[in-house]
Amino acid sequence: MQKRLLLLIGLLLVVAVALAACSPETETVEVTRVVTETETITEEVPVEVTRVVTEQETVTEEVTRVVTEEVVVEVPSDVSGVVIPRNETLYSNGQQWGPIVCWNPYSSNCNNAMAITQNDNARVIMFETPYAYNLLDGKQYPLLADGDYEWNDEQTEITFKIKPAAYWSDVTPVTAEDVAYTWDSNVKYETNAGANFGEYIESITAVDPQTVLVKAKLDENGKAVNPLLVASYLSTNYVIQKAWTETLEARSGGDPAAFKADGAVDVVSSGPYTRFFDDDTKVIYIRDDNYWGQDESMWGKLPVPKYLGHQIFKDNAAGFIALQAGEVDVSQQFNANIQELWLDQGLPISTYLPEAPYGIGASLPTAFYNLTSPGLDNVAVRKAIAIAVDYDTIIANAMTNQSATFEQVPRSLMNPTPGEQALYDQEAVADLQWAGNDIDGANALLDEAGIVDTDGDGWRDIDGEKLSYVATCPNGWSDWQAAIEIVAAAGEEIGIEITTNYPEWSVYQTVVTEWPLPEEGYDIFMMWSDGAGPTQPWGRIRHLLSSEFAETQGNWNGNWGGYKNPEVDALIQAIPGESDPDALKQIYTDLVEAYLTDIPSFTLMYRPQNFHSVNESVWTNFPHADDGTDPPVPPMNLTDGWSVAGLYNLELVNP
Repeated sequence: MQKRLLLLIGLLLVVAVALAACSPETETVEVTRVVTETETITEEVPVEVTRVVTEQETVTEEVTRVVTEEVVVEVPSDVSGVVIPRNETLYSNGQQWGPIVCWNPYSSNCNNAMAITQNDNARVIMFETPYAYNLLDGKQYPLLADGDYEWNDEQTEITFKIKPAAYWSDVTPVTAEDVAYTWDSNVKYETNAGANFGEYIESITAVDPQTVLVKAKLDENGKAVNPLLVASYLSTNYVIQKAWTETLEARSGGDPAAFKADGAVDVVSSGPYTRFFDDDTKVIYIRDDNYWGQDESMWGKLPVPKYLGHQIFKDNAAGFIALQAGEVDVSQQFNANIQELWLDQGLPISTYLPEAPYGIGASLPTAFYNLTSPGLDNVAVRKAIAIAVDYDTIIANAMTNQSATFEQVPRSLMNPTPGEQALYDQEAVADLQWAGNDIDGANALLDEAGIVDTDGDGWRDIDGEKLSYVATCPNGWSDWQAAIEIVAAAGEEIGIEITTNYPEWSVYQTVVTEWPLPEEGYDIFMMWSDGAGPTQPWGRIRHLLSSEFAETQGNWNGNWGGYKNPEVDALIQAIPGESDPDALKQIYTDLVEAYLTDIPSFTLMYRPQNFHSVNESVWTNFPHADDGTDPPVPPMNLTDGWSVAGLYNLELVNP
């Protein structure tokens, strides 16, 4: 006679996982897997449950867990040979570069791209935000939240509710108290979220178990200092379980550095996938089949793939080969001449848009000047380099036309979308805009400034010091590297020595985000800018130009070159409280003028918010333009913001 037992498996299983998509042959790897799910078994067995604790001791405990559905499985006596079927796994690349460091959602240094990315389009496969942003229509859709949020009449407070169906991976409810405690912890332990929003949010409190009250900080006139940022917090930052946070606090002794440095392998999450396996070649997430989102109040079903896999490649070239071979389903990297894969090779590969630029241009990859480097504190030098660069070659060769040109969309602080382009007076700044490859103009500018070659070595100098710089970006980011080479070539044309260097991303990220920048090696360096989001274009401009980020440490926000301009700061600060369209247009025009005059950095290309190339050898029904989805699913790799909805639409090519 069968007897059903509820069992919380907290076993440390060492299993051989065959990752079928990693190579043409099945690859077997040793996997340490922590399983934290309840299963029902159909045999009589003595149950002893063990868990791994931070002191590396094994303890026996009795756990009672409530589940919403019963899953009948057989537990074999010999756990081995667990295989990840290709037709149950969606493979990605281009998000994760290098091995994962930690699983701590309070940390900004986990290098855990698929699981922990909190920005305008936060990644929500493992941790979730109250709302999910959709770049296609500019709306924030309820995720953990139950319905739209509401401002009070004075626009100083936001109220929203948590879905009653939402619960954590340990099957305890997600509550308003979790939201409130997350905010308090961000402030107390000086996380990025606390630093970024602390000046704008006064408090987040639980009115009752389901109701959250967000109070904005007020200015001297009793108005919210920045209502844009207050609202954006709801779709950019995760809700983290209070009970687990308290465990983390106890473990770290209340020390902010230890709190953020904790590896957090025991973290509790609310999203549809959880940690399964990771090493320096791949990351695998497994679907939580008890995920709350299958409730009718959210998706009404589970996401289709049982596993999400992410291949970690050294560079874009390796990722391109994997996409071409069908080993990658969704590619978030630059793939040169992507159209040749379907036009010339007839492969089942496509992009969101069928023709150039193939994606929605939303972000502005930018070359930043280190304004402390000798000579780069001189605007004539900065402008000369910027106007000499051959951007058409960057777009045609480095980007293989996956970008609009600066003739088509003149440079400013705006992305190419019609909505942003309408926000400033283009005629008012037309004389400041440049399309590039103006070698004569650059040389004339330097000559007029008295910056010439005084010793006949072929290089210009200032006060006897040769103008010699190193331009850099991460190794393996082929579109960026090609762009940097073109920047270096422009320098040679105007008598400024620019060499190139390409450190690994794992090194690069630790350098450019910490001030001061090195005296050598990072004179001109590439970083991104904001794409589309609920605060844009204000948020992008703030991150590019605001002095609040200049010369700071742990800076993942922007203004990495150290630019400071009080007049620009005042204009940036005026935007969130301004509602008059004409006044806003004038402010944005003034900011564009300042940027194109001072040139603390310069945009090299227009880039899709995310590259989004898909191979439909295994899976189909990916997001494409005009695919009829409502709300429309954006091309954000089925991980970012509302694009996670695409995981529920996938179908197998061969069921």
